[in-house]
Amino acid sequence: MMEGRVAIVTGAGGGIGRDIALAMAREGAKVVVNDLGASMTGEGADAGPAQQVVNEIRAFGGEAVANTDSVADPAAANRIVMTALESFGRLDAVVNNAGILRDRFFHKMSVEEFDAVIKVHLYGSYFVSRAAATHFKEQNSGSFVHMTSTSGLIGNYGQANYAAAKLGIMALSKSIALDMQKFGVRSNCIAPFAWSRMIGSIPTETEAEKARVDRMKQMTPAKIAPLAVALASDAGAMATGQVFAVRNNEIFLMSQPRPIRSVHRGEGWTPESVANHALPALQGSFYALDRSSDVFTWDPV
Repeated sequence: MMEGRVAIVTGAGGGIGRDIALAMAREGAKVVVNDLGASMTGEGADAGPAQQVVNEIRAFGGEAVANTDSVADPAAANRIVMTALESFGRLDAVVNNAGILRDRFFHKMSVEEFDAVIKVHLYGSYFVSRAAATHFKEQNSGSFVHMTSTSGLIGNYGQANYAAAKLGIMALSKSIALDMQKFGVRSNCIAPFAWSRMIGSIPTETEAEKARVDRMKQMTPAKIAPLAVALASDAGAMATGQVFAVRNNEIFLMSQPRPIRSVHRGEGWTPESVANHALPALQGSFYALDRSSDVFTWDPV
């Protein structure tokens, strides 16, 4: 499905990004494997993870090159795109997967913790997408696949920085889809569920907890890759501006904000009439303070 195509996958030295890069290559894509090699919190750098994935791709006859630039710097993001153009002569797909975590309850979160996560996730997706956009426009084709999260789409504890970035990515993707549709460029989001070191601290003290974790471990990063490849390929041409989620063997199309109820007052509103009329009338349609796990309540299938 990706024969003759060139793809960039950021944060591809491990986890979801690695499996997407491998799947792209198996479908015929030439792949730029980007990874800074930093820790989960974004600290340190190591060229090894990106090169290891390149070696895996080459071992089964695929073509790939490593890149260790940071997505959080615009000049470095341009170098990621130039790596594709200089190595393979073109660029057809960008998967914005790179990310870090700095979880902290909001009232304890520092400016640095908020800024670092926004820089990698939201700015990183913008910088790499913007660097690729000019080339996509010139060739009248291209596909962006961005990683969002149900932490942003729905909510979660202790992740104000991550959630803000991930919901921002949804809006960024929709804007790219609107602005670039006339150039044949598509942009979509995936909210992935996958077992990783980030959720590896779930307790397993009882047999029920152990069974639940065993079921969750079925949600391997490889489960995300088929949708990413399909959206990046020409076969996914019908999809743009959409938000999907993948949970083990399930693929969801996620809703996007739309009006659900309204109230009208011919003479206009005062603070008192808003409090006495508008809010009580709308209250029945208010959303609960749900977390992702409150919405996705069943075990993965």
